[in-house]
Amino acid sequence: MTGYWQGIWGRLRRDRAALAAIVFLGALIVGASLAPTLAPYEPLTVDFDHLREPPNANHWLGADKQGRDVLSRLLFGARISLAVGFLSQAPVMVIGVALGCAAGYYGGRLDALLMRVVDLFFAFPTGLFLIILMTVMARSFGDLLVALTLTSWAGVARLVRGQVLQLKQAEFVTAAASVGASDAQILLRHILPNLAGILVVALSFGIPGAMVAEAGLSFLGSGCCRPRRAGASCSAMGSGSCAARLHLTLFPGLAIGLTMLALFLLGDGLRDAVDPGCA
Repeated sequence: MTGYWQGIWGRLRRDRAALAAIVFLGALIVGASLAPTLAPYEPLTVDFDHLREPPNANHWLGADKQGRDVLSRLLFGARISLAVGFLSQAPVMVIGVALGCAAGYYGGRLDALLMRVVDLFFAFPTGLFLIILMTVMARSFGDLLVALTLTSWAGVARLVRGQVLQLKQAEFVTAAASVGASDAQILLRHILPNLAGILVVALSFGIPGAMVAEAGLSFLGSGCCRPRRAGASCSAMGSGSCAARLHLTLFPGLAIGLTMLALFLLGDGLRDAVDPGCA
């Protein structure tokens, strides 16, 4: 097992784009973790003497329409954005992989039933579904994770089902069944390891997708309840005067965009490292 992980790391470190993504994400995580120490101001401190102030020596990324420091809000907001991105994908992966494996491996009526449930979730526009869920719930951090899970698991389940339908016809699965391996052993030892590549890709899209969804909800006023909104919601603060105060949308937008790019590059590098045949 040690040699397996060493092989993955050896292939990953040869991918310069993935290494750059790791460095960027590491710096982002450190900055978010140390936000109370690194932030020059409290993120909710209002200063009416510096309303919509452009970047300067006192406010490196400027101030918003209430005089709050944009850099401080981004550092504190990154904590929630990263937490939402990573924590929301854990239940999504568990539910999606479990139901996708069951539907693809057993087929028949179970497959038909589960896929109709998946189709039902796909029938609702994701953005509208999220807004409705956050409106009827208490809009806490836990409610946000539940809402993102409900709107994301179906895509993973359908993706996994398609892969399992192919893998269960493979010779190594047939050989395992012929020597008396149980369904659980076949799924855990033979099928799941071969899903690693597509699951890494799904994660590389799911994490930034959850972060963007949270940012969109905050922009519309349906995100986590105050006072700890995500840093991306800073872009909403300047939406009424973007032409005159570009920094209110530019810096939050760059933060989200670079984070998404880093996650995509890391996911692509991990996929190639886990499954060299995809490279």
